[in-house]
Amino acid sequence: MRFEGTSNYVATEDLKVAVNAAVQLRRPLLVKGEPGTGKTILAHEIAGALGAPLIEWHVKSTTRAVQGLYEYDAVARLRDGQLGDERVHDIKNYIKRGKLWDAFTSPELPVLLIDEIDKADIEFPNDLLQELDRMEFHVYETNETVKAIDRPIVVITSNNEKELPDAFLRRCFFHYIRFPERDTMTDIIEVHFPGIQKMLVSRALDIFYDIREVPGLKKKPSTSELLDWLKLLLHEDMPLEVLQTRDPTKAIPPLHGALLKNEQDVMLFERLAFMARRQH
Repeated sequence: MRFEGTSNYVATEDLKVAVNAAVQLRRPLLVKGEPGTGKTILAHEIAGALGAPLIEWHVKSTTRAVQGLYEYDAVARLRDGQLGDERVHDIKNYIKRGKLWDAFTSPELPVLLIDEIDKADIEFPNDLLQELDRMEFHVYETNETVKAIDRPIVVITSNNEKELPDAFLRRCFFHYIRFPERDTMTDIIEVHFPGIQKMLVSRALDIFYDIREVPGLKKKPSTSELLDWLKLLLHEDMPLEVLQTRDPTKAIPPLHGALLKNEQDVMLFERLAFMARRQH
C-alpha cells in the first residue's frame, strides 16, 4: 500500500514520504499547517487511494477523549428501569461506541481521522496516549477489552492553536504542510479548473500572493479561499484587464470578500489605497 497522491489531490514529494512512512510504521500521522492547506481532506484522499473505509472524529472544544472510546448512558438506563423496560437487563444497550471502537473493530483496515485535536482541552491528547499506543481499551461496565484487529491508519490534524504534549508527539510521525508555492498552487488550480486560462491564473496568483505578503494582515487567504475566488471570477466572467491593472489606488481586488475575511483586513487595504491616492 503506497500513497502517491490522487487525481483530486496534489501531494508534494515530502508529504507522500510522510504518509507512506506513517502507514509503514503504523504510527499516527500528525499533520500541521495553516488552515486551508488540505489537512483534513488528506485523510479522505488516503482512504480513497488505499481503498479503505474512512472513520471521522471531528474534535470540538467540548470533546472528551473518553467519547472516542465509548459512552455509558446511565441516565437512560435508570429511566428505562423506572418504566420497566426489558432493555434495562442488558447493560450493552446503554453503551454507545466511539470512533476508536469503530476503528479497532472494523472488518476492513480503516483510516481514522482525528480532526483538529488542538481544539480540545490540553489533557485530551494525553488521555488518548495509551489507547493509541496499545490499540486497545477496557470497557469497565461489561468487563470486556476492545482490541484492534489490525492497527488502523490514523491521521491527526492540528491548526497549532495549542502545543501538544511531548509524550504524545513521540508516538506520532509528524509532517508540516507548508503553504503551497506558486508551481504547486498552479497544479492545484488545474485539478479544480481543468483547462483554465493560464493568463488568468498567472494574474490571479500575482494578486493572491501579494495579498499574503501585506504586513499586518490578520488572516492570510488560504488555498480554499483562492479556489473560491477563482470560481467567482470565472462565474462573473471578469475581464482580464480588471486583474491586470497595477493601479495602487485600487488596492482592493475585485470580489475581495472571498479572500479577505474580516473588517480589519478590508480597512487595511482601504488605507493602503487611500495613501496611494494621496501620493498621486
